[in-house]
Amino acid sequence: MAKASTSAFVCQACGAVHAKWAGRCDACGEWNTLVEEAGSAPPGALKAEKTPTKRGPKTEFIALNSDVDTPPRVVIGVDELDRVFGGGIVPSSATLIGGDPGIGKSTLLLQAAARLARNGVKTVYVSGEEAAAQIQERAKRLKVANSPVQLATETDLRRILAALKEANPGFVVIDSIQTLWSDSLEAAPGSVAQVRACAQELVRWAKKSGAALVLVGHVTKEGTIAGPRVVEHMVDAVFYFEGERGHQFRILRAVKNRFGPTDEIGIFEMHALGLTPAKEPSALFLSTEAEPGGGTAVFAAMEGSRPVLAEVQALVAKSPFGTPRRSVIGFDAGRLAMIMAVLEARCGLNFAGMDVYLSVAGGYRITEPAGDLAAAAALLSSLAGNAVPSRSVFFGEVALSGAVRAAPRMDQRLKEAARLGFQRAYGPEGSPAAEGGLTVTPIARLIALVDLLAPDAANA
Repeated sequence: MAKASTSAFVCQACGAVHAKWAGRCDACGEWNTLVEEAGSAPPGALKAEKTPTKRGPKTEFIALNSDVDTPPRVVIGVDELDRVFGGGIVPSSATLIGGDPGIGKSTLLLQAAARLARNGVKTVYVSGEEAAAQIQERAKRLKVANSPVQLATETDLRRILAALKEANPGFVVIDSIQTLWSDSLEAAPGSVAQVRACAQELVRWAKKSGAALVLVGHVTKEGTIAGPRVVEHMVDAVFYFEGERGHQFRILRAVKNRFGPTDEIGIFEMHALGLTPAKEPSALFLSTEAEPGGGTAVFAAMEGSRPVLAEVQALVAKSPFGTPRRSVIGFDAGRLAMIMAVLEARCGLNFAGMDVYLSVAGGYRITEPAGDLAAAAALLSSLAGNAVPSRSVFFGEVALSGAVRAAPRMDQRLKEAARLGFQRAYGPEGSPAAEGGLTVTPIARLIALVDLLAPDAANA
């Protein structure tokens, strides 16, 4: 009797396993992503259970309230990086960092590795994308070439693990996980099976050795980390390195962190000597001069425990075409459409035949609903052609009924605005009283903001 094949077709975009080849993956909808891989059982296939030939060590259970020695965090020495990690790197942890090509991932990690090596931590940097001479040249440019970082260029997982076990480092950087391959699999490097297997072996080694492991991951065109999502479940923390190439600011955002907050960000500035922590993160995304024609509003945002003030810019103009254009940068396009619908249905405004452009200055990206009021203020200011009151900030979530809902940590937003010299704040009802000469004006419904900024535009 012929032996049944254990090969299957695995989607290289999402990792879904199919019994036979198809042009389109049923799980994620991507085309031409199914690749045959040996050793992957098709869906529904049952494997015969094997009777263990010998007994291994028994699994021991401990009480939930038992005393366990927790290793201290390793402080990197870079304030913004330590903030995102939650106060430093935890030994025996695995971290995954993703970002667009050329955004600065390798530069940031090389600087962090050099700082740790100078502080006495045995550090290893393994690159599968660049030659050793290229990394050494970058280190000279960053002025960190004299740091005792052990460098290796290798893609064979077996050789990497053997070298790591021999070196016994305390901090390891793998750049990147998509370039590694294991000879135990027949799949090509970068495939779902290879990425999953290599990540699992490296994470297992980090847990046993006590070293802090950082994996660099490529991203897809949608901005998510390429490869199977199971890799994000394996690691302890997942960070995204964001930023626009035309701006010098870079944001390291935590989306998963088992040892710290998941909503913290670290803000860096790109210079000739690499990435440096931002000196005044709260005011980095503000312009120095007010726009005379209106269309700008300052949003008092919260990123974890840090308040950040960002400038929202809007332009509303008559469209020369039959279908008006809607362009959004740094803001959710769905929320912009909702805000415009509320302004039309609840406030009597008309955006028909008008092109609408909305952008957040400095490459910052607004993710919280509290930015609705600032976006609405920028739209109203551009529509009426009047500037918003000088030195003012806005925050609040807009409901479909037109009501302005409360935002979390309103007191911290107001304190930061007052510290930076702002004089007025417009937010939901119930906002705490601010200090430092800041006047707080409650906005219960969106129509009140329309009466303030664009009284002649309603019902026009």
